[in-house]
Amino acid sequence: MSDTLRDQLLGLGFKSAPKPERKPDSRRDQTPSGGRSTGKPGDAGRSRNGEPRKPQARAGNGRPAQAQGPGKPRSREDIDLAKAYAIRAQREKDERLEAERLKQEEARLRREARARLDELIKDKGLNDPAAEIARHFPYGGKIKRIYVNAEQLKALNAGELGVLQQNGRYLLVSAELLAQAEAVFAQAVALKVDPNASAEEDPYADPQYRVPDDLVW
Repeated sequence: MSDTLRDQLLGLGFKSAPKPERKPDSRRDQTPSGGRSTGKPGDAGRSRNGEPRKPQARAGNGRPAQAQGPGKPRSREDIDLAKAYAIRAQREKDERLEAERLKQEEARLRREARARLDELIKDKGLNDPAAEIARHFPYGGKIKRIYVNAEQLKALNAGELGVLQQNGRYLLVSAELLAQAEAVFAQAVALKVDPNASAEEDPYADPQYRVPDDLVW
């Protein structure tokens, strides 16, 4: 309302309306003494020194989450020790893999050698089905035997014959075939007699050491 209109109204006898009394703000009484609010908007978000307050992170239950500081830094010694363990574990793994590879390779070579040996000595055994003389010999850490006749025993002790192991059987073969088999798969040679060896080196070559068949070894 302009002053001119107000003056005219006052001149006609109108009185200005009394101003309403201002009631104290109840929220000011609820403010703690240590953190008085100025009553201005935005004061609730400020700290005591006037700086804006940072919002608190809350956990899933609605409570303020406690600040978690960074973990304890690892020392140089711990890092070096961890590296050493990792290097050793990798080296042990490599050694196991290499040992397994060599084992498989050895098994493969043995299979191939046995296959060639089987082909080499096929149908070339000189075993006599009617032989009754047991010729004993050490093989694989045990005492084995093969039955021969008198003529074969003499030739075997003279080194003219030999014995091969094939799939659990012992075959009597010529010295020439024995040498060929040894070149293919030496582990199959069960008995190779040196004709120049004394009886003390091979006591089983003497017939007097013949062991009875019913004797349990």
